[in-house]
Amino acid sequence: MFVEGNKCPVCSGTDFSTNWQGRLYILDSNKSEIAKKIEVKVNGEYAIKVRW
Repeated sequence: MFVEGNKCPVCSGTDFSTNWQGRLYILDSNKSEIAKKIEVKVNGEYAIKVRW
């Protein structure tokens, strides 16, 4: 998930990557088949591929 600041609002994590590819926008996680498939519960903007 793309976040602003130093802490993830979903998991409270602080370990972030700047090496990513592609974006996925989840507008309604309750209705989105993609959100269900990747088990996203929170609406927002997500990276499709992340490298550490």
